Amino acid sequence: MSGSGPDASQPDSAEESGLQEAERDWAAAKAFYDNLVTKRPRPPKPQHAITVAVSSRALFDLVEERRIYEEQGVEKYVEYQQENENVTLKPGPAFHFVKALEHVNARLLELYPDDEERFDIVLMTNNHAQVGVRLINSINHYGLTIERFCMTGGKSPVGYLTAYLTNLYLSADSEKVQEAIEAGIASATMFTANKDVAYSDTQLRVAFDGDAVLFSDESEQIVKEQGLDKFFEHEQLNENKPLAQGPLKGFLEDLGKLQKKFYAKNERLNCPIRTFLVTARSAASSGARVLKTLRSWGLEIDEALFLAGAPKGPILVKIRPHIFFDDQMFHIEGAQKLGTIAAHVPYGVAQKYQKSA
Repeated sequence: MSGSGPDASQPDSAEESGLQEAERDWAAAKAFYDNLVTKRPRPPKPQHAITVAVSSRALFDLVEERRIYEEQGVEKYVEYQQENENVTLKPGPAFHFVKALEHVNARLLELYPDDEERFDIVLMTNNHAQVGVRLINSINHYGLTIERFCMTGGKSPVGYLTAYLTNLYLSADSEKVQEAIEAGIASATMFTANKDVAYSDTQLRVAFDGDAVLFSDESEQIVKEQGLDKFFEHEQLNENKPLAQGPLKGFLEDLGKLQKKFYAKNERLNCPIRTFLVTARSAASSGARVLKTLRSWGLEIDEALFLAGAPKGPILVKIRPHIFFDDQMFHIEGAQKLGTIAAHVPYGVAQKYQKSA
């Protein structure tokens, strides 16, 4: 009867043999790669890394290239990029932030040469592969360590963010950022500062708004819908109840983990990471709940600035962060005007009011 003889098991045996051979080949290739000697630091394994995905328009200034794409179409755009692939792209809004991340990595490698818990920067772009040469040339020109690329040829790269185990996504495209936020990925739209300022080369400085950025928009909803007096009353009644987490809480947590690695080596005073809370909240009326929430999470913030409704721009000029996260565009615009690179987090009730305005 068909299939009952001794030859019936041969296809399965052949398949198992093929799988075993493929596994041996993979193991041999991995061993060869692991034994290669290079002075260039290898990217950490994704499961150990803090992965920051950056779009090409966030990393580099592609304003002129974008204009060509919008006015003349994709073919002319690709042609222009290929003709200019040896012309180095100028830095974009996320450039100095990425440089600061890489400085932190260099310090970590000095203290923990075998540890893989550090930043991994991935270029996440919907550019076509033909444009890749110019991007690679520019990355190499600036000495950036960006080994992982995702170029999707006109398709949205957002679907790949989860596969890359992304901790933070920065893009110049607000629609893609909104899509990523809705998928539960910490994301922000980058905006270039209107003035050139000097950034620290030795310390990564990250400034966060509180409500709808580090925390949920629970309290902001009360401000928008019931006014300040109800908000102050609500915060005092709930002072000992931690706020729910917002979209950037995880990234602050990641920064805190790396800070503790420096503290463990007695490097607290020389730590290359500094975090700031810059909030429109009033300290006396609504600040305690914020600080108690951070404490309940086991997180430290290096500096907390409660502005009681005052503009954030002048304070940010003093801080000079590599990036400032906020959920409200008028704070983003105020920061931009005075020279701060700002990142809009499209999350929470403020987005509804911005759209209606």
